[in-house]
Amino acid sequence: MSEKLKGNILVTGANRGIGLALVKQLGETTGEEGHIYACCRDPQGPGAQALRDLSTQCPGKITVVKLDVSDVDSISSAVQTVSRIIGAGGLNLLINNAAINRPETPLSACEKKDMMEVYETNVVGPFLLVKMLLPLLQKAAEMDSTVKGDKMSCSRSAIVNISSLISSIEKCPETFYIRQMYPYRTSKAALNMLSRCLAEDFRRHNILVAAVHPGFVRTAMGGERASLTPQESVRGMLSILTSLSNKHSGMLLDWEGNTIPW
Repeated sequence: MSEKLKGNILVTGANRGIGLALVKQLGETTGEEGHIYACCRDPQGPGAQALRDLSTQCPGKITVVKLDVSDVDSISSAVQTVSRIIGAGGLNLLINNAAINRPETPLSACEKKDMMEVYETNVVGPFLLVKMLLPLLQKAAEMDSTVKGDKMSCSRSAIVNISSLISSIEKCPETFYIRQMYPYRTSKAALNMLSRCLAEDFRRHNILVAAVHPGFVRTAMGGERASLTPQESVRGMLSILTSLSNKHSGMLLDWEGNTIPW
């Protein structure tokens, strides 16, 4: 790793799979100055037990925050909570990991509600969260006096959107028949455009924006046949995040640092 991640980091979808692995490894690697805001829909429910245990094991390091990215009021409440805790500090890294997929059905069985529910969570949720957290991201970008010029990094101020290889329009002929997933594919392609738009918009603030494919991971969504464990995927992604700079803003990369064509 070329630079240790530090500061205030917010992770969505943090109660299982990739999100839980992110919180665990960030808790282990960010040092005393790092603080992780681990967000999930139901922090007190049975599905968040592992996250609560992790928070207990890392006292003062992890704050569990209630957040449903499909609900604008929940997003607003979570942002208020994080802002109140951070106080005069800024948010150094936002990782938009929360996402859903509808059952993998053929086109004939895919309904409007499937498309809309997935789009709302996978695209509109990150859009609203970024919009509301922008003041904290700007504050972090302005506070880092050790950075000269306009150097961007995930330790200064950055947004990382978890995307997918199957979002790539160019790669679609190679991947379509493996998993068709109309709602998920199209939502992640839209998330890629959101990432590109935010990257262009936020260059003036020195806020880095990148989209990252975590690999095919053994999660509830990825299935047991996937080639990577969440721990392996996250280890690779965090290694990549520590090396991102200005030239990477607006790019789609995989967990090993390879560029994926749009």
